[in-house]
Amino acid sequence: MAINSTHVLISRTDNIGDVILTLPIAAYLKQHFPALKISFLCRSYAAPVVRRCRSIDEVVELEGFLKDPSAYFAKANVDTIILAQPLKSLAVIAFKARIHNRIGNARHKLYQMLCCNRRVRFKKGNSGHHEAQFNFEFLRPFGLNTIPDLTEIIKLYDFDIPHVPEIDQLFKAHPFNLILHTKSNGHGREWPIGHFTALAKQLSRYPDIRLWLTGSAAEGNWLEEHAAELLQQQNVSNVCGKFTLDALSSFIKGADGLIASGTGPLHVAAAIGQRALGLFPPTRPMHPGRWAPLGRRAQALALPVSCPGCIDSKADSCACMENIKPETVADIVLQWRQEVQESKKTSTLVSAISDSRPPSPASP
Repeated sequence: MAINSTHVLISRTDNIGDVILTLPIAAYLKQHFPALKISFLCRSYAAPVVRRCRSIDEVVELEGFLKDPSAYFAKANVDTIILAQPLKSLAVIAFKARIHNRIGNARHKLYQMLCCNRRVRFKKGNSGHHEAQFNFEFLRPFGLNTIPDLTEIIKLYDFDIPHVPEIDQLFKAHPFNLILHTKSNGHGREWPIGHFTALAKQLSRYPDIRLWLTGSAAEGNWLEEHAAELLQQQNVSNVCGKFTLDALSSFIKGADGLIASGTGPLHVAAAIGQRALGLFPPTRPMHPGRWAPLGRRAQALALPVSCPGCIDSKADSCACMENIKPETVADIVLQWRQEVQESKKTSTLVSAISDSRPPSPASP
């Protein structure tokens, strides 16, 4: 029998990219059950961007939740929990709290079999599904048995990212603002830093293009130590460690595009509708078929064949990434630049036509 729920808690407590790719199931649930309350359990560092998702009614930060889970459940009236990320401690907590519907993937984890009473079973392995599509498996107990295609999932993103005047002022001085998120905090196979430097040099021929380096404070320190040539480029500004995640989301929205490997800000950019280019190896499970950014203006770039170095899943980079040439990336950036230029020309023309129209006659 399908679940009849009033309050669902979706649990996803790992990285920002994983969280972003889980959010579409909230919008999908809202489409089918408009009165359903949906809360989202995540780590505090990911909470700011989740709060900007209109499909989420309440964000529960893991760190505070773990201090007294019983108190939360006593007040929240959660009747369904979706364990979108296998985590034994949370499965046990939900079981002890006697949450009426406990949904989890019982394909491999014994504790999921023991603690979940609404079990789904799926294996990622060599599946052709994107990571975002796997999350829809958790909706089968609701009677929702269709796995949407990626074009439909993209439409489910619905963020409210505010403009920040200080950020808009930073961008105002430059006709085209491109974010380079050079590091991945170990969450993605990285494009060589020398390639980012080569890209900056090529784009320096276009004075209207400004490059902004984003990342954590620690990643900014790494760049200062290992990427002095990149930081010395006249068209580059280093803003690593300058923004909270909430402000970074506004920074990404206000720019004209973002380039990164498979890391959180790439998925944020794609989900909020920004131009986003993800650089990936072609090897499973790191390939774009599984992890490509999802958005109406998102793209992924990968070579067709894996290199021998891809066998080492813990490698920071490999020949696959090295062979994504800066010239190829520059060509995409210049296409984006042309789009922005044409958009501004159209806006100027529309504004001029509007200003030239005579005022409407006053009503009698």
